[in-house]
Amino acid sequence: MHRWQLPALALAVLPACSVGPDYAPPPPHVPSEWGALPADAVITQSPLGAWWDGFGDPILSALILRAIDGNLDVLIATSRVAEARALYRADASAQYPTVDVDGQISRQRLSENGIFPGGEPQTLYSVGSSASWEVDVFGRVRRIVEAAEASTEATEEDRRNVLVAVCADVATSYVNMRTLQRRLSVARANLESQRRVVELTRARREGGIASSLDVAQAESIYANTQTTLPPLEAFLELELHRLGVLLGREPRAVRSELSDQGRIPGLPVTLAVTLPADIIRQRPDIRAAERSLAAETARIGVAKGDLYPRFELFGTFGFDATTASVLFNGASRSYSVGPSVQWNVFAGGRIRALVRAQEARTEEALARYESTVLHALEEVENALVSFDKLRTERTAILEAVRAANQSLDLSTTLYKDGVADFQNVLDAQRGVLLFQDALARVDGELIQSLIRLYRALGGGWSAFEPRPDTPEDGGGSAEAPNLNG
Repeated sequence: MHRWQLPALALAVLPACSVGPDYAPPPPHVPSEWGALPADAVITQSPLGAWWDGFGDPILSALILRAIDGNLDVLIATSRVAEARALYRADASAQYPTVDVDGQISRQRLSENGIFPGGEPQTLYSVGSSASWEVDVFGRVRRIVEAAEASTEATEEDRRNVLVAVCADVATSYVNMRTLQRRLSVARANLESQRRVVELTRARREGGIASSLDVAQAESIYANTQTTLPPLEAFLELELHRLGVLLGREPRAVRSELSDQGRIPGLPVTLAVTLPADIIRQRPDIRAAERSLAAETARIGVAKGDLYPRFELFGTFGFDATTASVLFNGASRSYSVGPSVQWNVFAGGRIRALVRAQEARTEEALARYESTVLHALEEVENALVSFDKLRTERTAILEAVRAANQSLDLSTTLYKDGVADFQNVLDAQRGVLLFQDALARVDGELIQSLIRLYRALGGGWSAFEPRPDTPEDGGGSAEAPNLNG
């Protein structure tokens, strides 16, 4: 067999041989349905896009869009995707020949007393090119490219996971802010009611109807309610600061536009929930873990490739002359061409140890993938249970608020008529404040349980994916499916 026939033989067997295991996605191990699915939930197979629109709060929707444009974590994740794509192109270039062109002019003089005695200085002109190409007989290079592609896809999923987190964080902070505003409003309204009671008892004491003890007790309740305001006001400021940073701006940037009290976002008309099997396709962290597993599997082939010989084609062509005028004459040309083989026959077991290390990393990646799936299922189940129980709790608190208001009205009337003890009024005041504050709190927690559910389902990122007919760099965002149908 001639030397030039060796590369041809390598190319003939190229498609049939790739060292290392071929990757197959692990089969999903998930239940067929959720254990605590609310009776009014609707199972959807569509991706959960702009789920925040279902709350019917345009301010919330606008804040989320602003956060996606300005949030620095999104910018960092996007830059990492650009880096990963560039590195993928760098790795993919190993499939193609490399060509170098060089030229030089050198002036030299050999020693007259050396082995090859010199004489007068000479100028050497040289220009040429060299090329080399690794013939990927055993698929090592293909595995490198396969691993790089999977790693790039994992980085893209990490960016989507950041989108999911930012959308949920903005919604959570916004609901916290509205809940605190409402709790402050409840406390201030009760404070005003208690102030009127203090004035009433003082007037009745001056008229000899009430005692100083009644006045002291009323003033104590009033002062105690005042102490609840500073912590709520402080927490409100913290949430406003958090929203500013989530939008990629200074902490106080949104304080003025959100300082006016607004309502807590309402429940969506339809509670859309995907099936357990769908979260594997929907959640970016699961998708990223699966792509990382694919990359680690391909790297087994890269490591095993070092056990086999590497075949390379190389060639050089150029011109060398001591006079510039004859540099490109036929007599000045020089070239070399041929194949080469490199095979690490003995390395003291180092290569096989590296292969085993890569197999262990792949086993770790598989365990990490399975762990990510399990934690995703847990988060969804927890959010469903929380949502269902909070709705039950809200129904009970609504009845408690109604009863507390009725009790306060009756006890106040009876006290004014002198047929009831003042302690009844004070107890009723405490009950009204307690249950109204609890209602505001549970309304906020109910919406937050839905936010946790949508986050656990991996919703939100698809709302910012390019349309199928939109170029990747077109700058458009996809229309998200409306949760309300």
